Amino acid sequence: MSIHLHWFLPTGGDGRTLVDRHAYAAADTGRSGIGPVSGVRAPDIDYLTQIAKAAEHLGFEAVLTPTGTWCEDAWLTTAALAQHTKRLRFLVAFRPGVLSPVLAAQMAATYQRITGGRLLLNVVTGGDSTEQRRFGDHLDHDQRYARTAEFLSVVRGAWRGEPYDFAGEHYRIEGGLTALPPDPLPPVFFGGSSPAAGPVAAEHADVYLTWGEPPAQVREKIGWIRGLAERAGRDVRFGIRLHTISRDSAKQAWAVADRLLDDLDAETVAAAQRALGRSESVGQQRMLALHGGSRDKLEIAPNLWAGVGLVRGGAGTALVGSHAEVADRIEEYHALGIDHFVLSGYPHLEEAYWFGEGVAPELAARGLLATSTGGARAPLTHGHPAPTPGGAPLLVAGGR
Repeated sequence: MSIHLHWFLPTGGDGRTLVDRHAYAAADTGRSGIGPVSGVRAPDIDYLTQIAKAAEHLGFEAVLTPTGTWCEDAWLTTAALAQHTKRLRFLVAFRPGVLSPVLAAQMAATYQRITGGRLLLNVVTGGDSTEQRRFGDHLDHDQRYARTAEFLSVVRGAWRGEPYDFAGEHYRIEGGLTALPPDPLPPVFFGGSSPAAGPVAAEHADVYLTWGEPPAQVREKIGWIRGLAERAGRDVRFGIRLHTISRDSAKQAWAVADRLLDDLDAETVAAAQRALGRSESVGQQRMLALHGGSRDKLEIAPNLWAGVGLVRGGAGTALVGSHAEVADRIEEYHALGIDHFVLSGYPHLEEAYWFGEGVAPELAARGLLATSTGGARAPLTHGHPAPTPGGAPLLVAGGR
């Protein structure tokens, strides 16, 4: 099976640094302030359009768009960007706790029609109670996953095009429907590392998405979800979320990683680790355990660098090395069962080109990428080439 490459839209800001541009860090960490951060770029529509067009030009299938207090709204931003692109799909993130599932089904159907089938829905269960409460959601961690399961059941029911009733702990729906269902129906990606997340993935996900852990841990996680899915009579595919630093030589790539660390003083790292340590997300705790807040031995597996996770939540690891070495690691994850690679880098515009012009040709030469005329990867539906206008997967994941 071919590898599917996706990029990232930094709707919370971007730049030549790992230090977050937002002053919210002071409120979340107890610091008096973080001061101006150099080398940052605001997520205005002109800059995001550059990234979206670059991703499309380089053959990425889609761009992941995050959700949260510190991001621009994913629905509105990507709807605007769809007018500046032709084939690129958008992984639009939102939280099930703050939106009706029938309304979400309707929004997805509308989005599919106005973009020619280029929407991917990223349903974020949420692993931080403080963040959830900002949006009026007061359920605990496990209850949020139970609600996500009901949410996805209702969304699929509403997409049948006929009145749908549902009675659960979190939703009571009478006659819910989407008058014009999306065509094709979007598949589901889902992320979560806790015991509460596993059964939801097994019963509802088409693709299970994990953050970039070392291969041995990824293999274990794949085995866990695959076993649960088999017992549920289902088949689940797998994806991974990683940053990348790829250069013509390994020495150049690691020099870039070292430069990113230069911005991180001890106070910045300690404050970020305190804030991240309060997260209820099991996946986030697994990310933190990879480095323990220390700069020592950040290469936790060959070409897998945990430096991003010193100050950033969500995906905290990067593939670092020459183009061939990064391709080697992607091929290694692919051999474990990973098909979808959701990638990013700082800054996202430049790193898209480093990867797209360096690593992607290596993968193509190994026969791992589906290609179409003009060199761009063909759009895919349910893991297969899609007819025009093409279908759109629905992503369920968490974090950045």
